[in-house]
Amino acid sequence: MQLAVVGTGYVGLVAGAGFADFGNDVACVDVSAAKIEMLKRGEVPIYEPGLDVLIAKNARDGRLKFSTDVASAIRDAEIVFIAVGTPQADDGSADLSAVDAVGETIGKNMNNFKVIATKSTVPVGTADRLRQIIGAHTAQPFAVASNPEFLKEGDAVNDFMKPDRVIIGSDDPKAREILRHLYNPFVRASDRIQLMDARSAELTKYAANALLASRISFMNDLAVLAEKVGADIELVRKGVGADPRIGTKFLFAGPGFGGSCFPKDLSAILFTASSVGHDLEIVRATERVNARQKRLLASKVSAHFDGALKGKTIAVWGLAFKPQTDDIREAPALTLIDALLEAGATVQAHDPQAMPNVRAIYGNRILLSDNMYGAAEGADALVVVTEWHEYRRPDFHRLKRILSSPALFDGRNVWEPDELRGMGFVYTGIGRK
Repeated sequence: MQLAVVGTGYVGLVAGAGFADFGNDVACVDVSAAKIEMLKRGEVPIYEPGLDVLIAKNARDGRLKFSTDVASAIRDAEIVFIAVGTPQADDGSADLSAVDAVGETIGKNMNNFKVIATKSTVPVGTADRLRQIIGAHTAQPFAVASNPEFLKEGDAVNDFMKPDRVIIGSDDPKAREILRHLYNPFVRASDRIQLMDARSAELTKYAANALLASRISFMNDLAVLAEKVGADIELVRKGVGADPRIGTKFLFAGPGFGGSCFPKDLSAILFTASSVGHDLEIVRATERVNARQKRLLASKVSAHFDGALKGKTIAVWGLAFKPQTDDIREAPALTLIDALLEAGATVQAHDPQAMPNVRAIYGNRILLSDNMYGAAEGADALVVVTEWHEYRRPDFHRLKRILSSPALFDGRNVWEPDELRGMGFVYTGIGRK
């Protein structure tokens, strides 16, 4: 099939490369000439395991092309996927200006029947909004559908190629048929395509992210209680997760969630609810607990030094909001670093992928080390914020030698408290005994 993917960000690149790998001809287009030139050179602007290989393979075979000629790509396509950003606006809503602009461009370049599918995370009613925008510029027949993505950063390629569900939101029979035909090769083993109306599909995406975020905040809130009553949140997690009605995923206590999706999507669904006179109280509490949790590590470090952080050197391991990505948007590590710097501490940090993005924010205000042990050298405390594999079983004997004082703050509960205390470390976790 002939596809156009408008937007070469995280979602657009994964979708474009994934569709191309299943034999479709895909034009990934963007208004950013710099980004398109980078992609044409074989450089991928984001870090996502396996994505560079997938892009290179399909570009080499001629199924995946990159261009700034959005209009031409639209005219050639049977299906146009909208995968542009929907950042949080000042009032908390999703900023749809980029989506609207793409809709207008589509309307002005309609030359035959096309399916326009939103992959961007958009509020309920956006399909109707796009239908009006496009229809104002064309008399050609078309259909608008919602086709939300459910990709985990760090495992997005696998999620796209082997989806646990494909949601197609449209009342148009032809659009449903075309999109089902596109996705059939992805779900040969079992039919995981779900058909629904566009508004239900749009709400499903927000509902999924809000529910996952609420599980994280619930466990983080419970971790605070565990510390106060002398329980261990890791044991509680295992006991709760053994219930098959609950399951084990998204039950890990930590420094709060970040990333490009959860924070802005919670804000957007709260705005939508408020606009129709409804208060999503659980979602609001999820957001409030997360804001508090992101300040927790800084509070623990400060308390360890009796509030006297000025002149102290704190090592930070992990800067991305989660492992296997270089994404630092809303990352808990940034909240920690800001608090440490404000208190007069010196920060030495390491991350396998995210340091260039962090350097762009802080410049020389923090020391970024290419080596995880180099970041810990001479530090008065070490804080693990992101659970990259290499941080899970470090050389603790080496750490004991190079740290100025043996204080460890385990923001992801990846280490064993008794083992480290037995080695002479002062260990502090999240909700641990």
